[in-house]
Amino acid sequence: MAAGEQQGRDYLQRHRLPELLHRLSALLLYHRPERPHEFLIQALERVKAGKRAEGEYPYLMDEANLAAMFELLDVVGQGHITPAQYSEGLKTLGLSTEDLQFGDDVNITLDVFKEEV
Repeated sequence: MAAGEQQGRDYLQRHRLPELLHRLSALLLYHRPERPHEFLIQALERVKAGKRAEGEYPYLMDEANLAAMFELLDVVGQGHITPAQYSEGLKTLGLSTEDLQFGDDVNITLDVFKEEV
């Protein structure tokens, strides 16, 4: 890989741009606004405000959606999922799994799932 290409990849990863673009695309497809450019501008403004702790980050899923997803992952109804299931849930949502800090023997509850996602 050329040095310039690697620098470009590093830049994208450092600023988490692939995750942001994926999330913005998912928001567009989920909401299908009449004015997508304005919708994206508003979403980016919410991201900016959320980073300054002035507002909420634009989430694709609300708590009811997260609870439903958790139930799908917790197929036997144990009240917890494994780190592998959690990782797959994050990937399904288009979120990064690079920084996961859970050991294999940890059980992830619905409350943890909601907080982390």
